[in-house]
Amino acid sequence: MEKINAAHAFAILGHPDRLTVFRLLMRFAPRGVRPTEIAGALGLKANTLSHHLSDLTSAGLVQVERQGRSLFYSVNLDTTEGLIGYLALDVGRARPELLSSLTTTAKETLIMGDKIWNVLFICSGNSARSLFAEALLRDLGKDKFNAFSAGTRPGTAPNPFALEVLERNGHDTATLHAKDISEFQQPGAPVMDFVFTVCDTAAAEECPPWPGQPFTGHWGLPDPVKATGTDSEKALVFAQTYGALRRRISAFVELPFSSLDRLALQTRVDAIDADALAKD
Repeated sequence: MEKINAAHAFAILGHPDRLTVFRLLMRFAPRGVRPTEIAGALGLKANTLSHHLSDLTSAGLVQVERQGRSLFYSVNLDTTEGLIGYLALDVGRARPELLSSLTTTAKETLIMGDKIWNVLFICSGNSARSLFAEALLRDLGKDKFNAFSAGTRPGTAPNPFALEVLERNGHDTATLHAKDISEFQQPGAPVMDFVFTVCDTAAAEECPPWPGQPFTGHWGLPDPVKATGTDSEKALVFAQTYGALRRRISAFVELPFSSLDRLALQTRVDAIDADALAKD
């Protein structure tokens, strides 16, 4: 990256609100987000957000795509990679003491062996979507995964419609319960290898960096708990949500973990969502 382009990007990110917008978009990457959803999550006025998005786009840090009548803003990962590389390699001269926390490089090949991967699924209430994902990975994971779930604002119990769908599909629900995300951020908590958000609300919330540099993914799905209509109509929405997550997790457990480096594995994780969205 040229110095003048890097200086412009750093100047744009130097504004606290623009940095906050960029951080939110990064949590959704590679998906795009509508401006109304960004404004709602961050409490920004529409005209203020419009200026921030324009500045981020002008710096090449963010890109915009029109889908139907909606605009979706997403992080430009190539530009972001160039900016981070400029700071670490050009400005920092690749000094090892500056890069020590990044020594798990993108080209490092993952050795599967007998490793059991810890995977955490997060949604807002931990009453349906994340519980679906936890149960699915536990039963489809071929003993290669420890599955966990949590909520940013968990309810008191799993949703009855969610339990019905799981039981109908042969999953044991006896151990499923709502848990707060803080349980997995305490000393002594399992170190996660993968952290997935399965709702946009959870992805939009600030969360401290997870120890161990886990892979992350956003598989945001609408909240079936908000479904309206008759019980039959609500049950159908829960079943559709379960099916959408089953497609993603079925693809996830089949990834060739032992033959992929970190960059390739992250790319494959991102592609799972993109492929599933085309079928949802």
